[in-house]
Amino acid sequence: MVKLRLAKQGRKKLPIYKIVAADSRNRRDGRFIEALGQYRPQNETGKVQLNEDRIMYWLNVGAQPTDTMRSILSKEGILLKWHLEKKKVDPARAQEIFNTWKSEKQAQAEKKQMSKADSAKKKKAEAEAIKAEAARAEAQKAADAAAAAQAVADAAAEAEAAATPVAEAPSIETPAAE
Repeated sequence: MVKLRLAKQGRKKLPIYKIVAADSRNRRDGRFIEALGQYRPQNETGKVQLNEDRIMYWLNVGAQPTDTMRSILSKEGILLKWHLEKKKVDPARAQEIFNTWKSEKQAQAEKKQMSKADSAKKKKAEAEAIKAEAARAEAQKAADAAAAAQAVADAAAEAEAAATPVAEAPSIETPAAE
């Protein structure tokens, strides 16, 4: 049986997979019938490169995709095209359905991207608020320390003033009447 599957290439901790049509009895990285594309899971842009025509050919002649390949083909919309072709939907109608699906997928991706950006902005604002609160707390602590120091200085001044004897005014003695 022919399978559409991934054949591992690349290097340690940086995998690159070749998408191949291979006999199911062959080893994962062994002999294959035809190379159909490439999958780079570490790459942000251009993760998947596919030869859609040849993949559609292999699906039409009975090749079975593995679970991982089914997921990749589904995300790229190839399984939708194959399903519409298999159900003998009018090509114009099939193209309209595919375009609708593609626009919805793009809208979801943009929404997800916007939510990530909003999340990042929210986290940044929260971090700034925490920093501002910490600065306010530090300023309040410094003001309290200054007030306490002033109170101690005032108390020391009062204690010093109380400790110094006040010079008594000379008493005027009145002469006694004799």
